[in-house]
Amino acid sequence: MTGKQLKIPICQIDAFADKPFQGNPVAVCPLDNWLPDETLQSIAEENNLAETVFFVEEEEGYRLRWFTPTKEVDLCGHATLAAAHVLFEGECRDRTEIAFESKSGILRVLREEDSLTLDFPIQCGTRCDPPEGLIKGLGAEPIEYYRASDYLAVFGTSSEVAALTPDFRALAKLDLRGVIVTGLGESEDFVGRFFSPKFGIDEDPVTGSAQCTLVPYWSEYLGKNVLTATQVSKLLGRLI
Repeated sequence: MTGKQLKIPICQIDAFADKPFQGNPVAVCPLDNWLPDETLQSIAEENNLAETVFFVEEEEGYRLRWFTPTKEVDLCGHATLAAAHVLFEGECRDRTEIAFESKSGILRVLREEDSLTLDFPIQCGTRCDPPEGLIKGLGAEPIEYYRASDYLAVFGTSSEVAALTPDFRALAKLDLRGVIVTGLGESEDFVGRFFSPKFGIDEDPVTGSAQCTLVPYWSEYLGKNVLTATQVSKLLGRLI
């Protein structure tokens, strides 16, 4: 082998899962110093997971960045959770809280025994008309539409959400990052799915950042402050 080699540590973690081969797999790469952006993007492309998260320890704590196979994103829940897990299992094993600096501000992860809790910003949706291509892209017509960082499409039941077979090429033409679809749950309060072909992710298995919009919607709708949810993609993920 010739040429310069790049060696960095990498862990693959299944976030939002209570057993192997569920939840959302993410690559976690601790770094001593930041590499060029194009190198970070190439690593994420080669990993070919929904997200690769990089973090570096700085004077004020840890800074992290998230990359899909095609773009850097401003917020990612499951990758933040996975990065915190790696730190709690390693150099931060004696701590109960980690604060990350990020493009979305300071994000905190709290540990209580074996459970980790994300403290993320609320991104309430504003009711809107369906953008051109959304109904075609979903292949079904929702009851309501909202606009936040992503579009939120509300269906009546969990079975409607699970049955969707999207046209990803149509959804890739929308102006926002992706589309959250949701409906009332059966054994949980609500279910959801997330599509982001514009960012190289046709369907994300379990999407922490989507809860920033889903939780305030369902909290108001159901009149509850503690909610349970399932992301009904192929790799099931459960959230509280």
